[in-house]
Amino acid sequence: MKKDYFLLHLSVFIAGFTGVLGRLITLDSAILVWWRMAAAAVIMFLYLRFIPTRRGAADAFDASLQRYKFGDVLQMGGVGMLLCLHWVFFYASIKASNVSIGVVCFSLVGFFTALFEPIINKHRFSGREFLFSLLTILGIYLIFHFDSRYRLGIVLGVVSSALYALFAIANQRVGKHYEAKNMLLWEMVGGLIGLTCLIPLYNMFIPVGRLYPVGMDYAYLAFMVVICTIGLCLLQIIVLQKIPAFTVNLTYNLEPVYSIILSMFIFSEYKELNFSFCIGIALIILSVLLQTYYEIKKRNA
Repeated sequence: MKKDYFLLHLSVFIAGFTGVLGRLITLDSAILVWWRMAAAAVIMFLYLRFIPTRRGAADAFDASLQRYKFGDVLQMGGVGMLLCLHWVFFYASIKASNVSIGVVCFSLVGFFTALFEPIINKHRFSGREFLFSLLTILGIYLIFHFDSRYRLGIVLGVVSSALYALFAIANQRVGKHYEAKNMLLWEMVGGLIGLTCLIPLYNMFIPVGRLYPVGMDYAYLAFMVVICTIGLCLLQIIVLQKIPAFTVNLTYNLEPVYSIILSMFIFSEYKELNFSFCIGIALIILSVLLQTYYEIKKRNA
């Protein structure tokens, strides 16, 4: 149990870097996500195909391909498409406003999970989970008061958090049946294929501009792919097999704390460091601590 929660908080710490990297990389959000998923898919394929195992890498990989039917691959690819759309809206939110707006809006994931999970998994609505989510919403309000300058960024961020809630719930349901590393590969492939099909339509409304990285974009993308995509997604899949989706999503409300601290130094986003900012962050942390406490208490009962 302690190991599961340690891995959960480690994944949140890693996730704190993604917003900053999204601001540093100069590509349009959709193109950024395309490169992120393409690189991750290639690396995972090479890893599964060539890294030695007890059975031999090639034999193990071929066996995994034969074991999965088209319906299995479609399920995993569909989950990857939800993740892909979440990333596109998340980075679009950051580029339309700033890192702090994007990551704080992401804290609404707990609220959306409390709404979606009872419907999708067909269980009773939890008033306690909804109450914890309201604490998060109040924290977000106190931090930014929904400044009209960032209206578009906030809307994009809210959509991003709703998509991630759906991804986490779907990932938990589907992930129980597949090995984490194989599922990650097919999620990246599914998201990549889906986004490739959508980019021409996307470009009709929002010109994507440059299609390839330049300069430091390569280094930032490498860190994003290896640490913040492959490492993070593997951690998330493992954690979601042990801990309820709501607890995972609510704990991810700590991500803004890390991202805001980083962006405060890198992009000078320090103007929000006032009394309401501190109270807002405190409420978000309180909601995480309360849910973690009740979840541990329930499991130990």
